Amino acid sequence: MTSAKSARRPHHWRRDLIELAALFTAVAVADAVANLIGHQPDGPYLLMASAVALVATAAFHTWWARRHSHAPPPDTGTGPEAADAVDAVDAVDAVDAVEGTDAEEPGETVLWRMRTTVRDAPGTLAALCIALAGHRIDILTLQTHPLADGTVDEFLLRAPAALPAQQLTREISAAGGSSTWIERADAHDLVDTPTRVLGLATRTALDAAELPLALRQLLGRCTIHSLPALSITGRPTGESSPVEGVLEDTVMRLRDPSGGVITVERPNLPFTPTEFARARALVELDARLGPRVPRSEDVLTLPEGNEITVRRADRGDLDAALAMHGRCSESTLGLRYHGPVRDADRYLEHLLSPRFGRTLAVQTASGRLVALGHLLWDGDETEVALIVEDDWQRRGIGSELLARLVALAVEAGCESVYAVTQAHNTGMVAAMRALSLPLDYQIEEGTLVVTARLAAAPARQSAPPVTEPADQRFRR
Repeated sequence: MTSAKSARRPHHWRRDLIELAALFTAVAVADAVANLIGHQPDGPYLLMASAVALVATAAFHTWWARRHSHAPPPDTGTGPEAADAVDAVDAVDAVDAVEGTDAEEPGETVLWRMRTTVRDAPGTLAALCIALAGHRIDILTLQTHPLADGTVDEFLLRAPAALPAQQLTREISAAGGSSTWIERADAHDLVDTPTRVLGLATRTALDAAELPLALRQLLGRCTIHSLPALSITGRPTGESSPVEGVLEDTVMRLRDPSGGVITVERPNLPFTPTEFARARALVELDARLGPRVPRSEDVLTLPEGNEITVRRADRGDLDAALAMHGRCSESTLGLRYHGPVRDADRYLEHLLSPRFGRTLAVQTASGRLVALGHLLWDGDETEVALIVEDDWQRRGIGSELLARLVALAVEAGCESVYAVTQAHNTGMVAAMRALSLPLDYQIEEGTLVVTARLAAAPARQSAPPVTEPADQRFRR
């Protein structure tokens, strides 16, 4: 590389004079030698032989320089960074050596995510690369997670489809890897780690409800529980965590900025200190930004001509939601909360918290709240729940809310959503069937659980608030 200072170095005229003098001197010497030899009887032959010898020497020097590099080896020092540099160079040389012996291109390939633990010593990464290259496996990305007694190497691999995971695991174990874990990956895993982490941080900054989803995408296949500091009845739950959090092998406990604790569990794969630091950074970002919910809204028109607004809701809508409860019949509240009607109000503060999911509210032109739809994070699963004020039922509001909640679940990467209701709640069953998704039904003691699988659900594209024509969105 050339520095800016050397690039702007001034041009001295003395150097031009020296170069010109050297040129004239070389010409004079060449002329003298040519005259001296040319006047001999065999002079022309000697000049031609000299020219051929010079050309042959130049050609040999060019061939030798290309075949053998004379660049000095890099100064890697003796510290930990030097060991990593030597390991990386050894790995590249090893892969080149193996690939040079077989140039055959692999056929159909699949993506794998693999994690293995190796000794923190030069050459261990090179041994893994040799084992992978021997089976024509391409390393797409590599992350290292330093531990106290080793290093966890996480790979994204492109391997031949005919190579089974068991054989790949055995080869890695033979090359020095231990505690090897492997699972299939897809094209979404091709995004490099810094880009993915920045994207998750952006989503968390825009919406407080994104924090549990961001943690799940950051840490892979895991279960996340948000446990409040106070129960629904207002009593302390005893759940708390230090500010810096706690890491216990396969369990991570982080302090929830809104109170309580966020517990992350991954039984089959221990968390590394690097993953713990990333998760804690996301939680700290959420704490610094405070409560926030996107304020976008859609204005829709009912078949009879009344306009309603669908928007995100949070704890700021608690009073309006309590007032809606007061206008609902005991039958409507019982179908929604599956318990004593007098306890319905206690659930609202929990349901409206963005930490436990997303809530959509429907309000009239006068600003009165008439319906709520909840998308709740329930560990590995996702629940949908609806309540519509009696006077506004059977107008398509419930179906519209449910379709929007399912679109949010698809956007969040959920595999399925389920709704818990009474077996005689035909309105909820009809709304679930209107989704045109594969449904599973479970009935136990009068309680119906309907699960919709979202693999075939198209994701709605987000759009700015619009006013839609009458009858267009509610006739299902």
